[in-house]
Amino acid sequence: MNSESSTSGVSLDWVDGETKVEEAPHDHGDETRLWLRLLTCTTLVETEVRRRLREEFDFTLPRFDLLAQLERAEDGMVLGEVSKRMMVSPGNLTALVERLVESGYVSRTVSPKDRRVQIIALTEAGRAAFRNMADRHGEWIGDMFKQLSARDGAALMKELGKLKNSIRATLSNPQ
Repeated sequence: MNSESSTSGVSLDWVDGETKVEEAPHDHGDETRLWLRLLTCTTLVETEVRRRLREEFDFTLPRFDLLAQLERAEDGMVLGEVSKRMMVSPGNLTALVERLVESGYVSRTVSPKDRRVQIIALTEAGRAAFRNMADRHGEWIGDMFKQLSARDGAALMKELGKLKNSIRATLSNPQ
């Protein structure tokens, strides 16, 4: 991939680990090339989503991800559960929640059952902002995946499901 393929004017050469493997294919097996292809695709999509969230909404991907978790929980969620779902440390999440509380998108209350436990929930403003961003996010992803037919997308989803199960089976601490 060349740097001209970037829509933001920023070179995306660095995200294409496949290129480096192709230069020395005898050093890498098929599984490594497949992993690099997956990593490259994921990095390209994530980089573009981050850029668009920042440009269109002055928002970060971690904030968007937190709102997405809370949007699914009508009554809010315990901070520890959000931390597990987002696979981030409670310390990182606390700072993120604080910024969203300050912006008016998230409320934080003490659990009536245990005063040590915090419950965070979307406010109406947070729910409206998330819906707007989620709609745009869906459009962006659809645009990036538009060259993949519905049939190919379904087949890829099935194969990636098998891969996920295979990976989980090898983990010492599956999540």
